[in-house]
Amino acid sequence: MPVLEKLTIADFRNITLEELQFSPNVNCIVGGNGEGKTNLLDAIFYLSMVKSFLGLQDRYNIRYGCQGFTLCGHYALESGLSTKIALQASGSEKTLRRDDKPYKRLSAHIGLLPIVTVSPSDGALASDSGEERRRFANIVLSQMDPVYMAALQQYGKLLQQRNRMLKEQAIDYGLLEVLDVQLAVHAAPIYEGRLNLARQLSPVVADYYSQLSGGKEEVAIRYLSELGETPLEDLLLKNRERDILLRHTGCGVQRDDFAFEMSGQPIRRCGSQGQQKTFLVALKFAQYELMKRRGGIPPTLLLDDVFDKLDLQRTSQLIAMVAKEDFGQIFITDCNRSRLQPLVDNATADRAYFQAEGGRFSSL
Repeated sequence: MPVLEKLTIADFRNITLEELQFSPNVNCIVGGNGEGKTNLLDAIFYLSMVKSFLGLQDRYNIRYGCQGFTLCGHYALESGLSTKIALQASGSEKTLRRDDKPYKRLSAHIGLLPIVTVSPSDGALASDSGEERRRFANIVLSQMDPVYMAALQQYGKLLQQRNRMLKEQAIDYGLLEVLDVQLAVHAAPIYEGRLNLARQLSPVVADYYSQLSGGKEEVAIRYLSELGETPLEDLLLKNRERDILLRHTGCGVQRDDFAFEMSGQPIRRCGSQGQQKTFLVALKFAQYELMKRRGGIPPTLLLDDVFDKLDLQRTSQLIAMVAKEDFGQIFITDCNRSRLQPLVDNATADRAYFQAEGGRFSSL
């Protein structure tokens, strides 16, 4: 499994310059709100996915008054070799290097350092629009399946081209038909990938939810897509005049969604805050399990303030689960050291603690 041994951060949000060395097992970062705990985890996520797990554009992650930020991670790989990943970003440019050699395409890096995050921002998965759930599926599948990622990129470019054409005064129907055929070609692996993801995730989510909650409720995931009944090329033709009238594409995988259910009902309607939080933690653990099965190595796990809205029993069960040998390197943040430390100390002897204060980090 990839293990982040050393991390250097410069001018990233409230972090001026820090160099940290980590445990290969559990790393706990404690401190008050706004001290930099989440920023540290997001820096680690950046080195895996080349973007923020909070969805922030690069320019918003540059420390105030600076021109750009730099992240550099030294990793020990499953093969026994080591590698260095360095990322530099300014307001308009971003470069990524592996062992001082720049990537020609940033997407070529995705999947080398598999990663899973659990954070308060996950609440949007249960309560907001389908865009957040599609984004989740894209992050999971892009790390496991390069064919899916390539199809997603091509589909996005073609969709932008089609929408631009729909805004023109004179529509080139011949070109529109060509675009529709190409969109359908790239939509197929996206649809299949998401359908299989939902089928594989649902029983694993149910199992993890049962472990965390004591089996009190039944949960499930369903994939919702028009392509389940009609090929995209036929849908685009059927809706062509409406699309021209509204000047945008109204059907396709960009409108897919996932239903998160508890006892057959939408969890956002019938689930309490604690139940929703438990479901989302179970969802991310199921993601972790699938990625480990597919890639053969456990991903890095980032747990950002996950104990909020979880009772002590569920918190203890969660810590016991992640401290098992089949999990990889773990990073946990919490405001309450007195709550976290006894649970972690009881679960594993291989751990490290860091105190966050004003963007500075000290070992405890």
